[in-house]
Amino acid sequence: MRVELLATPDCPHLHLAQTELRAALEMIDGATPHFDLVYVSDLDNAAGLGFHGSPTVRIDGLDVVAVAMGDPINLDCRLYPQPDGRSAAVVPAQTIVAEVERRRAVEVQERAAQPSLRSLPARISRGFFQWSSRRRSLARMATAVPFTRAMVRRFVAGDRLDHALAALERLREQGMTWTVDVLGESVSSREQAAASADRYIATLDALAQRNVEANVSLKPTQMGLDIDPEFCLANIGRVVERARQIGAFVRLDMEDHTKTDVTLGMVRELHQRHIEVGAVIQSYLRRSEADVEALNRDQIRVRLCKGAYDEPPAVAFKTRDEVDESYRVLMERLMLDGRYPALATHDEAIIEQALLFADRNGIAPERYEFQMLYGVRRDLQERLVSIGQTVRVYVPYGTQWFPYYMRRLAERPQNVLSIVSSVLRERRG
Repeated sequence: MRVELLATPDCPHLHLAQTELRAALEMIDGATPHFDLVYVSDLDNAAGLGFHGSPTVRIDGLDVVAVAMGDPINLDCRLYPQPDGRSAAVVPAQTIVAEVERRRAVEVQERAAQPSLRSLPARISRGFFQWSSRRRSLARMATAVPFTRAMVRRFVAGDRLDHALAALERLREQGMTWTVDVLGESVSSREQAAASADRYIATLDALAQRNVEANVSLKPTQMGLDIDPEFCLANIGRVVERARQIGAFVRLDMEDHTKTDVTLGMVRELHQRHIEVGAVIQSYLRRSEADVEALNRDQIRVRLCKGAYDEPPAVAFKTRDEVDESYRVLMERLMLDGRYPALATHDEAIIEQALLFADRNGIAPERYEFQMLYGVRRDLQERLVSIGQTVRVYVPYGTQWFPYYMRRLAERPQNVLSIVSSVLRERRG
């Protein structure tokens, strides 16, 4: 159990908060209490931590007292209900003890409901796929094996641009639209980054020449973010300038949380040059509520997804219920106040909630869209189109497919057996 006390450096209640926290920890385990003191220096720091006032007590990355939906990121004193009914700027020891006991009871129930022997294979496989996505040696080996390449066709349109264009034509026949991803992630040289931008410009040109919608998604690390942020911005700027010339849309994909601030900063600067530049927000990050509010104010288009990176609990929600609840709240704010939001999910429960929310609030289908991955839940994609919803499919192509493919399997390890059986049937045929 990791315990943190978050506070501003000048918090007048810090000493009392430490005293209450020590008392609670002694009541819980009877041992010498230990907790980490985390100072929150400014609003940017607060946004990154999802901090809503000083002091805040967290256990395993989650606030002991949940934040009310709509509470803004701030550095002010945070008030908590006390046992005598009044409010004060300290979390009572009894509240901390009760919350720890509640969480431990939930853990016991979850273990009972999902036996470890049943969940262990999925956990191991998910961890393996996440680890594999970062191993270039495995990527080289996998790309040389015909059987592996056949499995990848489920999620990747192909190695070449003409493969992607053929996939787009099939989508158009099905009444769907698309965003194209030229696969590639972190690069190690300016030459590689520049070549990535050139491939995107060639993709935009090919789409314009065929008179079909030009919409692309790119990753800043593919454009040189890890080499030099200014160079990266200039490199993406070349793609955005071509997009402006032909009336295309460019979205900057979001990567792990360490790149959120710089990515959003680039989105804002590029949006000033070309209004058709958008961002991605991940609902599992604690900071996303504040980010959505800011992007809505600027009327920057947002794709909302749950998030696929392995993030620390200090910055990301870890349970499915928390991530889903965050997604629902952010989704509703985007549908009400955002500029043509994209709801990127394959979760049928969330999709049904979005449709119901739109109906209740008079939000026409033309004001938002659903986005789904190429090759994932094609039945659901077709059903949404049949009821008049816009479905945009994320279509990746290129030779650097291995990291992307491994992350798709990590999100849903049970896909592996179905894909293998499908490939074997095709080979027999």
